[in-house]
Amino acid sequence: ASAADTIKVGLLPIDSGMFARNLPFVVDSAKLAVEVLNAQGGAAGKKFELVIQNHPGTPASAMAAGQRLIQQEGAQYLTGFFTSSIAGALSPKMAGMNALLIDPVSLATDLIGKNCQPNYFRVSAPEGLIGNAFHTLLRQTGAKTWSTISHDFAAGHAFASEVKEVVGGMGGSVQKSFFTPIGTTDFGSYITQLAKDPTEALGVALYGSDALAFAKQQQQFGLFAKFKAVVSQGFADELTVGAQGDSTVGVVGTQNWSATLPGAKVAAFVKAYEERYKRRPNYVEADMYAGFEMLQAAINKAKSSDVNAVRIALAGLKAETVLGEVEMRAADHQLVRPITLIQVVKGADGTASVAVKSVISGRENTPPPSADCKMPS
Repeated sequence: ASAADTIKVGLLPIDSGMFARNLPFVVDSAKLAVEVLNAQGGAAGKKFELVIQNHPGTPASAMAAGQRLIQQEGAQYLTGFFTSSIAGALSPKMAGMNALLIDPVSLATDLIGKNCQPNYFRVSAPEGLIGNAFHTLLRQTGAKTWSTISHDFAAGHAFASEVKEVVGGMGGSVQKSFFTPIGTTDFGSYITQLAKDPTEALGVALYGSDALAFAKQQQQFGLFAKFKAVVSQGFADELTVGAQGDSTVGVVGTQNWSATLPGAKVAAFVKAYEERYKRRPNYVEADMYAGFEMLQAAINKAKSSDVNAVRIALAGLKAETVLGEVEMRAADHQLVRPITLIQVVKGADGTASVAVKSVISGRENTPPPSADCKMPS
């Protein structure tokens, strides 16, 4: 089929560094989404076509890969695994390249605040939504004194600030905050400082291979046992628990989605995933898939795959997706969506797994649009 007969979606997976382990999740979910949506007839009479360009995970490499997909491969829409810095580099360029960026991963508030862009739409749960869910978890612990350890980049500092703000509002305080470089392999010095005169609770926001290393090393020193509660953001969830073994049992946190949630769309998605890949989908894959669902719904609403028409259709779009009932908010292009509260538990066979404690709806949990976002009409 010629480019005019298909809807080209460019996919940007990261193939090296701490986020490389997510590459199969990104690619598998995108391929399944295209397969399923095309079996449904595609959108506006056209079929979806996926074009893929791996890159090593820097803003510069993502920009080069994205430009190649748009300018040489004819992609009209980009999605993939975006850190906040990558999304921040790409999103201002989309309008000039007549393309849309649909982001299923990043967290930073500024992307839907002072740096919001007309051709940028975010499916993933932002820092503010996660922060509100954290508020619930923090209150449930009853702890007044806290320590935090997180990555030394934007999302890690935002996490520490969020914990400080929320705990302070409860009459408590954060007494220790540590920020670790991405790619840290030896957490011994941080563990020693956290274990000395431990606070009541600990907040952890470490990702990828760093999360695995910290979990294993803290277990050797019995660090988590020194705290009344350990609260995770992306540190202990269904992406990491298999490799972490029983080192994070008892840790509570937030997770965008779970394959155990009720609903026909969830059941159909999980069934298709298990049949195709012989495993259950995780929340990264669900968010990726939901991005394609929103794109299909917007194209059908616009009755066209023209980028400007789809941009207009996406703003304010309500749809039923694998995430549940959602709305792409027109004011800042943030998806209003549910989020789950989870805990790592040990089953009767001794294997650790993630259990959903509760689900918080997007309407009650998503912060209002930022006044700093000046979205063109």
